[in-house]
Amino acid sequence: MSAYVPAMTFHPQPEPGTPTPWAFPAPERLALANGLTVLHCDRPGQQLVAVEVLLDAPLAAEPEGLDGVATVLARALSEGTDTLTAEEFAGELERAGATMDAHADHPCIRVVLEVPASRLERGLTLLADALRAPALPADEIERLVANRLDEIVHEQANPARRGAKALYAELFDAADRLSRPRSGVAETVKRIDRAAVQAFYAAHVRPATATLVVVGDLTGIDLPALLESTLGRWTGEKAEPSTAAAVTADDQGRVIIVDRPGSVQTQLLIGRIGPDRHDPGWAAQILGTYCLGGTLTSRLDRVLREEKGYTYGVRAFAQPLRSNADGSGRALLAISGSVDTASTAPALADTWTILRTLAAEGLTDSEREEAVQFLVGVAPLKYETAGSVAATLADQVEQHLPDDYQAEVYRLLAALDTDAATKAVVAAFPPEHLVTVLVGDASVIADQVKELGIGEVTVVAN
Repeated sequence: MSAYVPAMTFHPQPEPGTPTPWAFPAPERLALANGLTVLHCDRPGQQLVAVEVLLDAPLAAEPEGLDGVATVLARALSEGTDTLTAEEFAGELERAGATMDAHADHPCIRVVLEVPASRLERGLTLLADALRAPALPADEIERLVANRLDEIVHEQANPARRGAKALYAELFDAADRLSRPRSGVAETVKRIDRAAVQAFYAAHVRPATATLVVVGDLTGIDLPALLESTLGRWTGEKAEPSTAAAVTADDQGRVIIVDRPGSVQTQLLIGRIGPDRHDPGWAAQILGTYCLGGTLTSRLDRVLREEKGYTYGVRAFAQPLRSNADGSGRALLAISGSVDTASTAPALADTWTILRTLAAEGLTDSEREEAVQFLVGVAPLKYETAGSVAATLADQVEQHLPDDYQAEVYRLLAALDTDAATKAVVAAFPPEHLVTVLVGDASVIADQVKELGIGEVTVVAN
């Protein structure tokens, strides 16, 4: 008796289709009667509408000794209005299927709302009420202050957060708000009360200096009329937009060890300041930085992770700090990761070798090609949601960039050659101008790090 062998039908392998041209969505602009600037972008099929409001309340405007008041205000905006308690406001958001969040950063306070297109009017009404007449109740302010004080304790115990705090304090002058934690420290947060939050709100939150971004399926919606009937009810005095000071920093090469006795790992944060998005070389810098440390196959990971086994991963990145239309803003250029304590000095030595080899030999064409394929190829997926498009448009507003900026960056990335990417990343990470912060056991790592000769070594208490 022969065994039965079922017949199998093999279908031909699918052939790839013709790539569809893609470009970052272009917004349209309008202005409300109250002075609010609006960018809107219709994205058919995106039924979850993303809304961002940028309030011209930079951290540099916080009163002396009240670092953190902008953060407390941002968090308090969802704690009730002149007609709704905090619980009622949260309930109304939930009934609308909406979420609302806000955070403060150096350029501004950003309020983010996501709401189904079918309930956009209700969502915008709640947002308008939160901006127009926040209750800022004393008991909620006290709770938010207490929460922030608890966060500070945890941040101090987190090696990555502690390293960032040390790097910013080392790079920037103490008088520059960039040198201090975005959400304040215990000494300043303790001083924040309802009166301080109300005063900061009154001084900086007004439609004339704010920008609204709306992205989603706006089919059948008379957006100008809807905005006038909701956010158009928000009034305030006219004012000139704030201006930010130019960013300067002391990036002479040196090492700061934040001592954590007994630590089995060392957190590394190596950084300096460099060009921001206004610089013509930004796209090349992004490309070169990605080749250096943007993914598991980039140079830093290939050596430190795959070959040497020092770490689970190391990343290189560029993060805008404060931007001005005149180009005087800057970005933080950094390398970040963690290694086991015994590997601290060897990992640093290999990092400097990688940077020097990169300067001497340059990137390869294959490295450049792989980076371009990822950075450009992933864009349609990266911006698949309304929220991701709205966030990028808000970034462009925050950094005083033209509306077509992101689309132009992708065009430049696709056209850049290997030499341009090499020159940009070498200029971004010169070994003699890197400030290194190590959060780890100084008794184990300090002497070995000094022997590397990468800069004066200073040990500070955690």
